[in-house]
Amino acid sequence: MKARHTQINLQFKFPAGTSRGVLLEKPSSFIILEQNGFMGIGECSTIPNLSIDPMEFYEQKLNDVCEWLNKGNNPDDIDLSVFPSIAFGLETALLDLKANGSKKLFASDFTESKSGISINGLVWMGDKAFMQKQISEKIAAGYRCIKLKVGALDFDTELEIIKNIRQQFSAKEIEIRLDANGGFTPQDAMEKLEKLAVYQIHSIEQPIKQGQLEVMVDICQKSPIPVVLDEELIGIKSADKEFIIEKIKPAYIILKPSLLGGFKQSEEWILLAEKHQVKWWITSALEANIGLNVIAQWTYTLNSELPQGLGTGQLYHNNIPSPLEIRDAKLFYETKNAWNLSAILR
Repeated sequence: MKARHTQINLQFKFPAGTSRGVLLEKPSSFIILEQNGFMGIGECSTIPNLSIDPMEFYEQKLNDVCEWLNKGNNPDDIDLSVFPSIAFGLETALLDLKANGSKKLFASDFTESKSGISINGLVWMGDKAFMQKQISEKIAAGYRCIKLKVGALDFDTELEIIKNIRQQFSAKEIEIRLDANGGFTPQDAMEKLEKLAVYQIHSIEQPIKQGQLEVMVDICQKSPIPVVLDEELIGIKSADKEFIIEKIKPAYIILKPSLLGGFKQSEEWILLAEKHQVKWWITSALEANIGLNVIAQWTYTLNSELPQGLGTGQLYHNNIPSPLEIRDAKLFYETKNAWNLSAILR
């Protein structure tokens, strides 16, 4: 097996704002494996200020992984415990190689263009006019579940934006999910949650920063809005996962395979969530279409009825052309559309 890696800088079409800051571009690395005339590609996607991968050692680790494989060693023997995005990239590159580089890693009606995946419409932070424009576009495109980033603007402005949605659409017509990305403080979280609850919010992700266990337990117990754990799951070892679910008792958890270390780690969370009657859905970690494609294919096999967070492929000017296509608030794999991997294989 021959292994190498490359990187591209994904350019956002607009400043993508969250409570952690504004993204204008995001690098993604790709592991490329070749064997017996076939090529497998896996994406290693990190998010600034969120991924636990030690970025100062990131390129060296990619070099080490490729060197290890080029010597004919077993990929299962590589320790990637603190590099979950590289673990995901290697896992999916191997899966693609096994599929003869077809990019169809989980065969289903989705990969045969017979069925799509319901997704939420993502609304990024920005000024009031920008957010309202996004909301109007999502609703016009047929989305009935929209997810708003909150926690960084003036809170009264955010309330007004949400109020405007509810004045036009009932909770039955439009489901509103919120994502605070840890933007509330332990001191103001409950007051804000109570004000938001007036507008019949489906759920709120990570109201406070991760790692404040007792505070999060208290919020989950008292919040008038169902709480979703997201960042809280990142970096948790297998032995501690059930403790987190049992202790915090969230209403939902979100799985980002790139940030959790791959599909095995994500499936461990799903099994524990279902054991404790906690619902879940899958979201991307701002991957290019290489990573988004395999996450979508895997997600389809899980048969979740909830809208998934997989509508991020349209964020970039320079995404990898692929069969992925969004229409009618669903993500499809259109076999008539071809992959163009020239940006990766340059």
